[in-house]
Amino acid sequence: MREIVLINITGSDRTGLTAAITGVLAQGGVNILDIGQAVIHDTLSFGILVEVPGGEQSPVLQHVLSTAQGLEQQVRLTAVSEADYRNWVANEGKDRHIVTLLSRQITAEQVQRVSAITARHGLNIERIDRLSARLPLDVSTGLSKACIEFSVQGAAADPQALRAEFLGLAQELDIDVAFQEDSLFRRNRRLAVFDMDSTLIEAEVIDELAKAAGVGEQVSAITERSMAGELDFRASFKERLALLKGLDVSVLDSIGASLRLTEGAETLFAELKRLGYKTAILSGGFTYFARQLQAKLGIDYVFANELEVVDGKCTGVAVEPIVDAQRKADLLRELAAKEGLSLEQTIAVGDGANDLPMLGIAGLGVAFRAKPLVRKSAKQVISTLGLDGVLYLLGMQDRHGRN
Repeated sequence: MREIVLINITGSDRTGLTAAITGVLAQGGVNILDIGQAVIHDTLSFGILVEVPGGEQSPVLQHVLSTAQGLEQQVRLTAVSEADYRNWVANEGKDRHIVTLLSRQITAEQVQRVSAITARHGLNIERIDRLSARLPLDVSTGLSKACIEFSVQGAAADPQALRAEFLGLAQELDIDVAFQEDSLFRRNRRLAVFDMDSTLIEAEVIDELAKAAGVGEQVSAITERSMAGELDFRASFKERLALLKGLDVSVLDSIGASLRLTEGAETLFAELKRLGYKTAILSGGFTYFARQLQAKLGIDYVFANELEVVDGKCTGVAVEPIVDAQRKADLLRELAAKEGLSLEQTIAVGDGANDLPMLGIAGLGVAFRAKPLVRKSAKQVISTLGLDGVLYLLGMQDRHGRN
């Protein structure tokens, strides 16, 4: 005779508890069918699904009870029928997804609203993990970052409707909610490509050049419409560049020195490098400034537009090939092939309409602090945190303050 029993143990976390309980089970020749453990604020929740010779009245279960009670733990034993176990095993192959909640500070309302949406679409939450470090009570929410990850099972009948609900909730509560398949590729990506202006840096360089040329407002208006998808990038780029004709190149150094990296950029690139990623800038901006970022962040590849200069003055003429939306997507494909990777193993991050093609073909495409059209069209969106929020979408925990 055999019985399947779920053992739930809760109480204050104690060193050696897991060894003590499994040691008792080992003496009884018990098979472990499933096991899970979590500790929150030094409080333990420990579950073991076991196959016990001799059933619920087995001496080994009584020994587990006495051992746990001796360690000041509460124990609950639940019999599981073989039919229920077989059904549970059969469901193992069902679709699994990851829902990631990113915010400056996690609130109960955020968790309730996210979990309600998942339930409404027929998805069952199996596990919740905190990926971000523990937050001190007195930290400024403007500087903090918080992230929890829901592992969910099931297939949404209408994934587009689910994503639309998550996007609407994100805008309402000023959070980000990502929904992605829990696949092998999620933790096996090896190439990350980035737009530069308003993604890696907190500026549109062509707008800064235009200010120096005295045509700032005119160029900024064209840039805004181009990034929002209202104008063709290639045509608008040539139009803006023509307005820079005669600009003295001496201003490039001062503008380059004033450019600020986006929040989280240095952390993200340091971590990607540690993990062995290849990185690239694919930018409709200018190579002059992209090279500066390459040196600062240790970026492997740079593809951007050349600013043609004659006799120390900008000519206002575009140098072909222009890095536009299609060129970015083509370059992503070429780099993936060069590195021997599938597109599923790539990450693309950008903010403008000209980034959408590359975001669409990347395994993980992230619209970062993007225009409404781009947020609506991209697979994933980060608007609340800095660039290092991308690491959470890969399932990475902060290196400090882990559970």
